[in-house]
Amino acid sequence: MQFHDIDIKLLLAAALKKGIIDGLNALPLCMSLPVRNPLAKHWGLDANCVFLNHGSFGATPIAIREEQRKWQNLLEDEPVRFYENLAMGFMENTRMSLAKMLQCNAEDLALVENATTGVNTVLRSLVFNEGDEILVPDHAYQACRNAIDFVAKRWGAKVVTVNIPFPIEGPHIALDAVMAGVSERTVLAMIDTVTSPTGLLMPFEQLVQQLEAKGVAVLLDAAHGIGMVPLALDELGASYTTSNCHKWLCAPKGSAFLHVRKDLQHLIHPLTISHGMTFPLGDTTRFRHEFDWTGTRDITAACSIPATIDYMANMVEGGWPAIMQHNHDLAMKGRGILCERLGIDAPCPEDMIACIATLELPAGGEAGIPLHEPDPLHKVLQDKYGIQVPVWSWESPKGRYIRISAQLYNHIDEYHYLADALSVELSP
Repeated sequence: MQFHDIDIKLLLAAALKKGIIDGLNALPLCMSLPVRNPLAKHWGLDANCVFLNHGSFGATPIAIREEQRKWQNLLEDEPVRFYENLAMGFMENTRMSLAKMLQCNAEDLALVENATTGVNTVLRSLVFNEGDEILVPDHAYQACRNAIDFVAKRWGAKVVTVNIPFPIEGPHIALDAVMAGVSERTVLAMIDTVTSPTGLLMPFEQLVQQLEAKGVAVLLDAAHGIGMVPLALDELGASYTTSNCHKWLCAPKGSAFLHVRKDLQHLIHPLTISHGMTFPLGDTTRFRHEFDWTGTRDITAACSIPATIDYMANMVEGGWPAIMQHNHDLAMKGRGILCERLGIDAPCPEDMIACIATLELPAGGEAGIPLHEPDPLHKVLQDKYGIQVPVWSWESPKGRYIRISAQLYNHIDEYHYLADALSVELSP
């Protein structure tokens, strides 16, 4: 019996009932499926999947999926009443809930669909002069780097790419590297809270403080932000901050925010210009009005954010601080397991890890695969072991990498299981 001839879902479902996977010629050893965290019941993730990739798209609890359906039903039961009479109040409620968690003024928050939209909104709103410099580390999320390149080309601005070493000795290395890239022509810097490819917790508080003090506006890409690391936006003082709510907050897909400092709001407009440009203001601001009215769109994901914040906070004693600490500790333990089993060194200190961790894989298998092409190891881990974890080759720095995530639904046994699988697949 060959493993690839069998439906993986049926196989693993049967294995779950027995507690072990055995009798499969394609597997080099009998491996018990990892223990599931009792909290996993809140998510409804595929029981046949060892899900170690929360960092890519997040995962929404069952109760919050149901919460969004209630909002969708309310919308469709009477669409005109929903949009004309109720929607503004619902969005205000969401902003108030976010503002409490983010320690900022709700009036400074705009609701957008995702952090990439937030980044594009800022970049497409700003005016640059020929020769202006936009600073960006080489660990930036590629979609956002593409937006920078597009805007720079349109205006004749220059993109200055800062090299952040990986492995890295500590946050001071990243801080010094970024600040060394600043010149008298630097007008904007895009900085991550946590880098997507390398999982580095950047010293973003210090970077924001020092860059803004030099007159460099900071666009903080906090896609890995809310729900992952504490954010106090008023105190932070960044010109622009955007973050996904569907990732570490665990809200439905299509929910994110853009925070714009009050003195800069007149510069920033939504990508879609609609009724908010001319509607009477009443007791609101033009900034809020423009972002609230961008055409007919499904705002139910955003409406679900207050319930998500409360639901997650009540899942564990200690609320959100405890969630962040738990996920950090689990990511560190998972990283330690992989380093020990694979005989590799940790690429960064603990204070540069939040809830995701990236490791360079040891020699073995294919390398140099283009970024947007699937790595064979990723498919093997998925199809053969039921493990969902990203594997990719990268040029900056050159190497082959794997990135683990840690969320409340994960269990330490899942990282042992991944280590077992990698030990087999990477062996000579």
